[in-house]
Amino acid sequence: MKLELVEIETDTHPLDGLLYHPEGRPTRGAVMIFHGNTMNFYTGAPRFLPPMLCELGYACLSFNRRGHDILSIRDSRLAVGAALQTTAEGIADNQYAARWMSNKGFNNPILIGHSNGGFLAVQHAAANPDTAALILLSAHGGGTVAEKLAARTGLLGASKTDELRERATQMIAEGKGDELIILPGWWYVATANSYIDRLTTMPDTVETAPKISCPSLFIRGDMEIPEAYPAEDFAAATSGICDVEIIDDCDHFYRNKEDVVTRIVKSWITKTIMV
Repeated sequence: MKLELVEIETDTHPLDGLLYHPEGRPTRGAVMIFHGNTMNFYTGAPRFLPPMLCELGYACLSFNRRGHDILSIRDSRLAVGAALQTTAEGIADNQYAARWMSNKGFNNPILIGHSNGGFLAVQHAAANPDTAALILLSAHGGGTVAEKLAARTGLLGASKTDELRERATQMIAEGKGDELIILPGWWYVATANSYIDRLTTMPDTVETAPKISCPSLFIRGDMEIPEAYPAEDFAAATSGICDVEIIDDCDHFYRNKEDVVTRIVKSWITKTIMV
């Protein structure tokens, strides 16, 4: 495969990524991979899946949304990253990437998304009914699911979620929405604006499922909470076919299960899309 470092323009900061080109075989189509929350195009599934996808003949774009990593800088000391992200920005970034791919001649790519990237992939597929296929790797439930499960999962704000919501709301009212607040666990810091956005603007993944008509695959590890990563409920609600795979002895990041995920995705694409 050949790798091309790319930059995708947005209305603010550009998106960086890699476009993987298959070599020695015809290009049969394209894939876009959406990374998980606070992750990036060179960790997790966006890193370990492209070689297999190129082997099948697919060009593959792995790219950073503006909400990549937690905090970073680009070409100045102005902060960027997931601590400042919004749902609308994530949705827009995937649209920018899709238009960029279309300009390269790659229309209606297969979408693969991990975690928050899977949540965003569902929204992208719902808005783009010509999507070729949708592969969800532990896509979260969106909506109010994370907040309802916060005390159980320890994420978002854990047992302090209500307290943090009140504090963030007050900061916004005082004109301090762009200031950071410390979270008791992952993802550690967020602006007040971003925190409230996370709690109030995310569409519900299962409620969106009836808008999905393309073939889909939903993978989850058996160590994950089904309510948080609703594979079965999504499959039951989607308008198209949806296969569910639960991987044994597997966590949210597929540690030591990368080969298993790769085999499942390869087999599903081969039998479902390439027939």
